[in-house]
Amino acid sequence: MTRIGFDIAMLAAAIEPCVRLVACARAAGIPVIFTRYVYREDFADGGILVHALMPQLKQERALVAGSWDAEIVEELAPRPGDIVIEKNRPSSFHATELKSMLAQSGVEHLAICGVTTNCCVESTVRDASQHDILPLIIADATAELEQARHEAALKTMGLLFGRLVTVAEIGAAWT
Repeated sequence: MTRIGFDIAMLAAAIEPCVRLVACARAAGIPVIFTRYVYREDFADGGILVHALMPQLKQERALVAGSWDAEIVEELAPRPGDIVIEKNRPSSFHATELKSMLAQSGVEHLAICGVTTNCCVESTVRDASQHDILPLIIADATAELEQARHEAALKTMGLLFGRLVTVAEIGAAWT
């Protein structure tokens, strides 16, 4: 995302807490689901984000399937048995198999972490809530490009859409 003018330095802060969260989930036998934002080579699946709001994504060929920036960071590399869902919108529920997968498993709570707090995380949290799945927003395992937006998103999500928790709190609950 640096190619299109975003300073992603603040996003790195979410990696280590996400690593700890995933380790806690695996130790507790809780399924781990990763999502990755990825576009087709021709960007036909880009929607208004690519074609109207941020055409530089297409110009810079950002997040194309198979490119480095569409991959999950090395520290969080999925393991056998983990689920990886590809998405082309901020919400992990939009046009993916996530909702049906969770429904088939009887999931009632969903721990959500990652980047960016006010876009992908918040969109997924809102959709989970609308599907009556209680989102547990792992506040210290999320990050945003700007601190003010990060704080505002957490405040909104915690007020209306889910519960704010920390990696330590969820880890303790899972053991």
